[in-house]
Amino acid sequence: MTAPKEKLLRCSDIHKSFGGVPVLEGISLELEPGTVTALAGENGAGKSTLMKIISGQYSADRGTVAVGGTALTHGSTRDAVRHGVAIVPQELASIEDMTVYENLFVGRELTFGPFLNRRAMIDEARDALAVFGVDINPSAKMSSLPVGLRQIVEIVKAARTGARVVMLDEPTSAISEREVEGLYKVVRQLREHGVAMVYTTHKMAEIRAIADRVVVLRDGGLILDKPIADVSDDDIVTAMIGRELDALFPDRPTPGTEPVLTVRNLQVEGASGPVSFTVNAGEIVGLAGLVGAGRTELLEAIFGARTTTSGDVTVRGKVVKRNNPAAAISAGMAMVPEDRKLSGVVLSMSVLDNGSLPRLSSFSIAGWLRGKARNKAVSDVMSSVRLKTRGLSQEVGTLSGGNQQKVVLARWLTGDVNVLLLDEPTRGVDVGARSEIYRIVTEFAAGGMAVLMASSDMPEIVGLSHRAFVMRGGTFVGELDRDALDHPEVQESVFRLATALDEKPTTKQQEAS
Repeated sequence: MTAPKEKLLRCSDIHKSFGGVPVLEGISLELEPGTVTALAGENGAGKSTLMKIISGQYSADRGTVAVGGTALTHGSTRDAVRHGVAIVPQELASIEDMTVYENLFVGRELTFGPFLNRRAMIDEARDALAVFGVDINPSAKMSSLPVGLRQIVEIVKAARTGARVVMLDEPTSAISEREVEGLYKVVRQLREHGVAMVYTTHKMAEIRAIADRVVVLRDGGLILDKPIADVSDDDIVTAMIGRELDALFPDRPTPGTEPVLTVRNLQVEGASGPVSFTVNAGEIVGLAGLVGAGRTELLEAIFGARTTTSGDVTVRGKVVKRNNPAAAISAGMAMVPEDRKLSGVVLSMSVLDNGSLPRLSSFSIAGWLRGKARNKAVSDVMSSVRLKTRGLSQEVGTLSGGNQQKVVLARWLTGDVNVLLLDEPTRGVDVGARSEIYRIVTEFAAGGMAVLMASSDMPEIVGLSHRAFVMRGGTFVGELDRDALDHPEVQESVFRLATALDEKPTTKQQEAS
């Protein structure tokens, strides 16, 4: 018989409440050295709270956290760091105005007499980065690095300090597929060095690719804790949402024949060529391609938030003034941006205030708000998307990611919407809320809206779209009809078009109009 492995981290009977509301109830968790544990659950399940308790940012109401058999001091980040606990948060804590090596050595600088030994720090930083196979200039400013490399620097920083337990909070939420592979390589290196890792993600493919075990939290309780080989994707989803997810994607509505959005020879500043296409009433059209293909830029250009140099955009036959978001809104366009926290909602404002922002003028007379009308309109639209909230006065920043996204979607419905522009509509949203958002989008389309959706999630493009365009360099390089989207090799077809691997694409090319 083989001896059982030692437990590097033990969380025993962890309880935590905020304002009398239980967030964690009796969580017990053990991690072995050299393992990756995927921590899954819907937004609001308690994942971030648990990680903050382990890292000493929060103090548990009851229970203990021990590393290597030594109990940590409640609510002490210093004690957690001293015992080898590190966390890489979703919102990176790097100092962007400092260099890579300065970030790696902050608080632990090497000196030569009274002076900083910058040469020694640069050399050590280069060696530390090389261990993980990443080519990063130690003297580069952090602000010059893409998000994926900044995350890797933060992970290397944790490893440099001798961290034995490393927690990664949604590490791939804002990075490209190429950077994801680099991150996986770093995670595997840490695992080989005996580090125990907690990895939170909403993506099933990531859990399969990187995890040894999967732990699922729901409503503050531990629902599932099993080796990844012993559970199916359906088991994980059912544990997360408390019910079987029969169909993630609802039935697509039958599109109409009336053109709603028509784009003709629209030249976006910086794009390699113009684009032309039409979206009919009730139609959902996807925009696929690699990171940097120009999908976001095209949506912003149609909405008037990015400069275009020529071409026309028409909504229901009426030309919309280019480079003018106010004109787009007046024409019935709605935009859901990629980063809801940065440009979608004002986190410190209430649901009511956020819900009325796009059409504030319609709720005011001579500068005075019509309170009853505003309250009723916002309340009605938030109810229509089944927003889970304590009331319209609740700050949006305290809502889960899925409910924040519902606020961004629903607030446009206080007026008429003809065209819905969606940029990564389910980024950072758990699988249960994702299903709800898909339902909302298809209901909008069934009501006659034209929907144009950019997404890096290929199953999302395939599951929601009636057809899709593949983009490269800011222009269209291919079109996939429904039959092409249903083809088993659709992902390979998109990749070949997006990377120009095929000289003669099998999918039909978008013709200039």
